[in-house]
Amino acid sequence: MKKNGLNKKVVVIGGGHGQSAICRGIKNIEDIDITAIVTVADDGGSTGRLRKQFHIPAMGDIRNVMISLAESESLMSKLMDYRFKDEEGNEEDVAGHNLGNLVLTALTDQCGSFLEAIQEIGQVLNVRGNIVPASTQVITLLAKMEDGVVVRGEANIPKVANRIKEVYYEEDVKATPEAIEAILNADFILYGIGSVYTSILPNIIIPEINKAISFSKAKKIYLCNAMTQPGETDNYSVEEHVDALIKHGCSLDGVLIASDVIPDEIRTLYKRQGSIPVIQKETKHSYDIIEEELLDFSYGLVRHNPFKIEQAIRRLLED
Repeated sequence: MKKNGLNKKVVVIGGGHGQSAICRGIKNIEDIDITAIVTVADDGGSTGRLRKQFHIPAMGDIRNVMISLAESESLMSKLMDYRFKDEEGNEEDVAGHNLGNLVLTALTDQCGSFLEAIQEIGQVLNVRGNIVPASTQVITLLAKMEDGVVVRGEANIPKVANRIKEVYYEEDVKATPEAIEAILNADFILYGIGSVYTSILPNIIIPEINKAISFSKAKKIYLCNAMTQPGETDNYSVEEHVDALIKHGCSLDGVLIASDVIPDEIRTLYKRQGSIPVIQKETKHSYDIIEEELLDFSYGLVRHNPFKIEQAIRRLLED
């Protein structure tokens, strides 16, 4: 999969567990250089507490991607994902924190640089690829709903029973130079998988990243969600997911969707929780539709399978 004798450069833009699933799959593909550009807009849970207390960018999604790109699932990578618990459910001191988040916070303080802290831990975990925060600023995501209501904070956006019109930042957000360089030099850009408005778009709406994507000559593929997300993409079709990306300035050439048949009992379970399968409603598009088996139904859940993602991306790269 070399281009002119050089490894193909693959950039994965997103956040959350979906981006980690992509990275866990493609790290096994030979002859590619991976850069994961990760959102730092998360303000919930352990990440939110540390961000508020130490005024540092959100590191939770970065920690997840680190673990997924680690060469092997070692004891250290498992410890990075360990969450301290409190028998009474209180979240005081270290209770509720991920060890990896605490390590990243400590290293950021010691190194004086969030980027250096990421690189240091990446070396310990023997990460295959580069992990780049979209920005090193402490940023707050806002969403304007169709009725004009504005919701502040990434963690709050899915909690509002409303339809999202747009997401944006009030402050002037600067992208990391490493993210811009990776996008401009990419052969392939993969968006997803994950929350459109709170995982993918927080990267895309940073003006410098948006501009770099528009100039990039890379093949751009969106890995679409298999199920709708309550409070964020209720009843969305494949086309509505794509429209949300395009409306916010995201260009793409193709959409990879799961062709797996979801068992009826799992559909019923998800429907009770307000989630339904994402379906394709139209036959003609300005972009390619690529259908592949991508899912895993273990434990009664709908999850993207890293091995199936690997096989699908291999075919795209070889095409």
